[in-house]
Amino acid sequence: MKKIEFVTALLAAAAASYASPAMMKAVVAHQFGGPEVLKYEDAPRPEPKENEVLVRVIAAGVNPVDTYVRNGKFGTPTLPVIPGRDISGIVEQLGPGATKFKKGDAVYGNVNNGGYAEYAVATEKNIALKPGALDFVQAAAVPVAARTAWNALVETAHLGSGQTVLIQGGSGGVGSFAIQIAKLRGAKVYATASTANQELLRELGADVAIDYTKQKFEDVVKDVDVVLEAAGKDTLERSYPVVKKGGLLISIVGSPDAAKAQQFGIQAPPLAAAGWSSLPELTKLFDAKKLKVVVTQTLPLSEAQKAHEQVGTHHTRGKIVLKVADEPK
Repeated sequence: MKKIEFVTALLAAAAASYASPAMMKAVVAHQFGGPEVLKYEDAPRPEPKENEVLVRVIAAGVNPVDTYVRNGKFGTPTLPVIPGRDISGIVEQLGPGATKFKKGDAVYGNVNNGGYAEYAVATEKNIALKPGALDFVQAAAVPVAARTAWNALVETAHLGSGQTVLIQGGSGGVGSFAIQIAKLRGAKVYATASTANQELLRELGADVAIDYTKQKFEDVVKDVDVVLEAAGKDTLERSYPVVKKGGLLISIVGSPDAAKAQQFGIQAPPLAAAGWSSLPELTKLFDAKKLKVVVTQTLPLSEAQKAHEQVGTHHTRGKIVLKVADEPK
């Protein structure tokens, strides 16, 4: 081959490489809709920008918010969109200005969509070193649910020793962490769940487990300091009277009615602005074995549709996690 032809071939190869970004497997929604819009396919691998970290994803947690992103009812994501906010994995590459981690670190945390993929980009402040006490599947079940529970009970309610709290939906992702956090704060915990999950409530530390299929929580709970509503709008409407005067009704399933709260003489504050400091705090609790994770089901990334169908029932016990890659040796 002549020299000029060789150089031309090199330039063509370089141009082709530049024009074709590195690819990865991901779950992509090209339109809004039901679980069937989720497609397991090839997608361009993202590149980390300023203060961002590229993570090789080992596992991705599945949350109700992911289903709202998928059906176009949360935020305004640009299509196509890769859902997923919870990840655990290995730092692959650092973007400009990212100094908190190094390549090879095991991390977990939140991404702004993009978690259902072999690689995801996270803002450096939104991730932390993975707890050594948790494997990658367990770690992927933590960030959104545990941080929401912490935000509600610690940063918003300032729950403390000697207080009482009712956790509606105690066997779900947020509820299962909320029971444990409330107990660590020294509170007496009432929690609701179905018959099948009564033993789980007790294992998590609930002082009083309420089977909502057999009894009304209003017949058991009176004058609690805090209600955390993580079940649904029906129980939210019924929760106002069980909060003591001056107490707090905090909901993650819809905003309480301010006028109704005033009528009952209670507070209904919005969740405090999320602080990222809670993730390292939670890490310490996991490593001290003071918190545990409830993972009901682990599915391969290719079965994200099935995971969304289950989460869409709003009766998931603990968390469902998508396994993206094998655990590192």
